[in-house]
Amino acid sequence: MWKGVVSEYGNTLGLVKGIDLSTNMLNGGIPPEITELVGLIYFNLSRNNLSGQIPAEIGNLESLDFLDLSNNQFSGQIPPSLGLIDRLSVLNLSNNNLSGKIPTSTQLQSFNADAYMGNIGLCGAPLPAECPEEEQPGTTEAEEDHNNEFISQGFYVSMGVGYVVGFWGVFGTLLFNKSWRCAYFKLLNDLANWIYVMAALRKAKFLRKLRGVISASSMRRGQKEYYSTYHKMQNRKKFTNEEWNDFTQRIQCSATFIVFV
Repeated sequence: MWKGVVSEYGNTLGLVKGIDLSTNMLNGGIPPEITELVGLIYFNLSRNNLSGQIPAEIGNLESLDFLDLSNNQFSGQIPPSLGLIDRLSVLNLSNNNLSGKIPTSTQLQSFNADAYMGNIGLCGAPLPAECPEEEQPGTTEAEEDHNNEFISQGFYVSMGVGYVVGFWGVFGTLLFNKSWRCAYFKLLNDLANWIYVMAALRKAKFLRKLRGVISASSMRRGQKEYYSTYHKMQNRKKFTNEEWNDFTQRIQCSATFIVFV
């Protein structure tokens, strides 16, 4: 009754949970309308002659748990949106003509390499083949020598240009412009005078402080000896000749030092 009859389903497409068209002689590509079956859980198109690219919107099938597109003629790259299907537990894309790098995602790298085998142009984890942009070939000795030679030449050229511009830009201006030359040397002379005056002022200030400290110390020592002597006189003790001579010598030395300072 249904054979040979083309039926169109409208509102009931969301109820489709599984499609299995494996091991047929189907050809052509995957219709992009398949990606509108958001309730699809099981999708098997293996062992056919299908070609073209995997629809870029295949990531819309968020409920997909099983996907088998093996043993076909699919080409191009694996859509990055495929890695967004976090419920996908079974994946088989082997024995196709897929190429490029396997998109990096936690989901796609969790499958074994068998899921991607048989695609000559495919590279990246979990396959052992590394992508060309990830390889870091070592430079040969000839290339290193060439790079070093280029760097050396550039360094010397820039140094020469900097010398000419910097030195002659200033020296040449002073040499041929008299007013600038006079102003420049006047500035240097004023700067030297200012440095000399500041150094002299700081030196004089330091010496005054040093003399004040020494004078205060000498005065304190003289007062101490005076009060000691006065205390002895109050007690009416007589000086011996040696004590008197020692006392007078100390007073004379202290007075001489104060006058000198």
